[in-house]
Amino acid sequence: MALKRPQGPAGTVVVLEHTSQVLKGNPLGDPHVRKLAVWLPPQYRSGSPLRRFPVLYDMVGFTGSGVAHLNWKPFGDNIPERAARLIHEGKMGPAIFVLPDCFTALGGNQYVNSSAIGDYADYITRELIPFVDREFRTLADRNHRGCFGKSSGGYGAILHGMKYAKYWGAIANHSGDAYFEFVYGHDWPNTLNELAKYRRPKRKPGRYDALRESRKNGLPEGKDDGRIRRFLQHVWKNEKVLAKEALCIMNLCMAATYDPDPRAPLGFRLPFNLESGEPTGRWANWRRHDPVNLVERYRANLKSLRGIYIDCGWRDQFHIHFGSRILAARLAAAGIRHEYQEFDDDHSDVDYRMDVSLPFLYRALK
Repeated sequence: MALKRPQGPAGTVVVLEHTSQVLKGNPLGDPHVRKLAVWLPPQYRSGSPLRRFPVLYDMVGFTGSGVAHLNWKPFGDNIPERAARLIHEGKMGPAIFVLPDCFTALGGNQYVNSSAIGDYADYITRELIPFVDREFRTLADRNHRGCFGKSSGGYGAILHGMKYAKYWGAIANHSGDAYFEFVYGHDWPNTLNELAKYRRPKRKPGRYDALRESRKNGLPEGKDDGRIRRFLQHVWKNEKVLAKEALCIMNLCMAATYDPDPRAPLGFRLPFNLESGEPTGRWANWRRHDPVNLVERYRANLKSLRGIYIDCGWRDQFHIHFGSRILAARLAAAGIRHEYQEFDDDHSDVDYRMDVSLPFLYRALK
């Protein structure tokens, strides 16, 4: 537990407004003017005005936003406090931290390009990176630039290390989504039950023609028959989102990420029939985005990274430790250097693991 007293200089938080051309006109109508938080280490102001610094991009998890990682925490550190403490303790050197806002009406995204959500990979790599390099004294090349995150952010970090390695020198993946059959597959029955509340017409006790009902309105092809649209309208008009609703919208966000289809209602397809729960044949599209299936394809990019750090709690309630083990095993089999650690915890409130990953990244990028 962190002592809630400053230890050493605090550095400087800068919050800018960034106008994105990439996000302009995105399918969900989300804002294209975004808050961009940047933390500058104490040495940025106190040292030589010519000195330049490595940069670490914080990819936050689902339902998060970069500015949320500036919030005060009762028993731990936020990102600026943690970075300042680690630098003061000599565990890492000074670095600039960038905290983007990639929140969407579907609760977030996976830091990839999607015709149903928006091009958030391009937003970070094609817009934010050159913007930050222009505005701040960065070491402006991939060898001194890294990204890190937890959960969806961890997924984003490993995926960017695979697909966008020309922008990144090292990545850190905390409990990042992997092995989708375990991470997502087990919760889809709960999602279908939640969406059934918005079925029209509403169900009545009695005879039920299962064959006819499961063949209506494109359901076998993974299309929405209106219940998803009604569910989203319900969620979007309320400030309070219940736990079951949050998990439901998460699965819908993943469908919009991994299986977008501009010809489908709402712009994406579903891996299961909304009425019967049968597979629609769309799961293959999800698996093409699963990190455990991408190692060999992006082997050269992964080998070019100066550091890959992965960890996961062995009691992760989303079963991500299994996917992390598969990912680490496939990296090892492909001869890709990496650090993989496990620890006795679950998926929640594990920011303390950044005490390991951030010094790792700095050593790789300094």
